[in-house]
Amino acid sequence: MNVRRQHISGIAVAAATALGLGTLSACSSDSEAAGNTDKFDVVASFYPMAFLAEQIGGDHVNVTSLTEPGQEPHDLEISAQQTAQLQESDAVLYLKDLQPAVDKAVEQAEVKNKIDAATLTTLEDHGSVEHEHEGEEAAAEEPAEEEEHALDPHIWLDPVKYAEVAAGVAKSFEKADPDNAADYKKNAAALTKKLGDLDTAFTDGLKNTDSKVFFTNHAAFSYLAERYGLTMEAISGLDPESEPSPARIKELQEEAKADGVTTVFYETLVSDKTAKTLAQDAGLKTDVLDPLEGITDKSKGDDYFQVMESNLTALKTALGAK
Repeated sequence: MNVRRQHISGIAVAAATALGLGTLSACSSDSEAAGNTDKFDVVASFYPMAFLAEQIGGDHVNVTSLTEPGQEPHDLEISAQQTAQLQESDAVLYLKDLQPAVDKAVEQAEVKNKIDAATLTTLEDHGSVEHEHEGEEAAAEEPAEEEEHALDPHIWLDPVKYAEVAAGVAKSFEKADPDNAADYKKNAAALTKKLGDLDTAFTDGLKNTDSKVFFTNHAAFSYLAERYGLTMEAISGLDPESEPSPARIKELQEEAKADGVTTVFYETLVSDKTAKTLAQDAGLKTDVLDPLEGITDKSKGDDYFQVMESNLTALKTALGAK
């Protein structure tokens, strides 16, 4: 353990989940008090990484999230306090290319165990998907959009890929903290089983539907769509704050009619204005499909599994599951 450890306050231990693991219901970002504990200190970049660390680490870890609940993770800026916190940690768990400020801070931090989730599974380039239909005029106006064609980081929305990351995180924990390796291995196995059950629920629930096409606010669900034989059409690109072109809006209106789309999904951490305008103009319903970048009071569930189950219910309704 790090002898210069900082005390991580504000972590509440919730009731045991169906996994039989203790779920840490909140991650603190308070690094004011300095102290020394016997726990493995993990700094996570945002909620999906913090959840993995909590589930795998159990009682052996103190998990701190750099992204506050309700904060849009793409926009995160690292404070001096958080930079110091990184320096004091035993491990940092992050997802490279999702949060540029985190990438820079991790690169500069003298942390022995830097765990990049992007290296623990296979990322794909989904950047071209949301632009390939926008027309030659739009393409001509946006010649410098290559940065949006980066590898898609939203791997946690695919339970299979998330399980692959979990396995890699567990191995990293086992190596860094060998005294508790057996528990990390056991907790990871339980988490993997629950992710497998979630995968089965999505596979069975979305197997027979009236439509296979769904509209979302931003392109967070490509991995999920690919996994379960669906087609995601995003109003915006990988960046949730980007504005769609008029041509894109018109195209989506036409596609809604052609493919029997009933619902435009929006999310909790960014504005729903564009999604609701499209839905109103096209005579469609709206609902929440949560990209799980953070848990807030608006979330339809208290943790990853509850929100994913809510997402499945919303998809089944929108796609006309039988």
